[in-house]
Amino acid sequence: MDRIDESRLPAGNCFACQTRDRAEWCHLGEGDLTFLNRHKISNEYRPGQVIFYQDNPCLGIHCIEEGTVALRKRGEDGQELVARLFHAGDTLGYLAYFAETGYTGTAVAVSAARVCFIDRTAVRDLLERNPRLGLAFLRRTAENLKDAEDTRLREFAMPLRVRLAHLLLVFKDRFGSVSDDGTIAIDLPLSRQDIAAMLGVRPESLSRAIRQLEEAGCARFTRRRVLVPDLDLLFDQLEEVG
Repeated sequence: MDRIDESRLPAGNCFACQTRDRAEWCHLGEGDLTFLNRHKISNEYRPGQVIFYQDNPCLGIHCIEEGTVALRKRGEDGQELVARLFHAGDTLGYLAYFAETGYTGTAVAVSAARVCFIDRTAVRDLLERNPRLGLAFLRRTAENLKDAEDTRLREFAMPLRVRLAHLLLVFKDRFGSVSDDGTIAIDLPLSRQDIAAMLGVRPESLSRAIRQLEEAGCARFTRRRVLVPDLDLLFDQLEEVG
């Protein structure tokens, strides 16, 4: 297939996502993408708007075209925590689709987001038309399982301040900017309470880890922004347990 001029494609066009080699959908050919374009619905969400709720029936899957989405999970005690952040190119709801269960969490827009919805029937037809798509989702599931195992290992093997430093480095790639003097500013996409829940600790434990990073000169924390004067100092925190 000839290379498509992405700049001439309107927002919400599946060919634009395919030209960026986004996630599982890069395995679709032109005919499949035309089919997907006809059957998906593109929706825009403001920060804080819910895309779907935990335990609700899975009516299809969602693909993020722009923005960041948090998957919040409700525990047996009724408390919610942020299990993971998803970004442009990520697909939501496919685990519930394949398992034929309700959604495993509540998806909430963290920033302004454009999310495409593909209903169950269209997904089934695409899987029948292109078996490579199913294999891609299987590979993604395996990768997510490995990531979960790695996260659990870090929880047991690494001090909290090191895990926090690692998370800041992840946030830097998505939400960071560099000033003229080389200082990196990271706009936190989550509240401190959500970050603590994401790291599996209490807020007071997170506060202690923040103080440790500040005392080491690695970072300066304000309410929703972190200033990193020297990135090497942050990497040094990881190397101490490497």
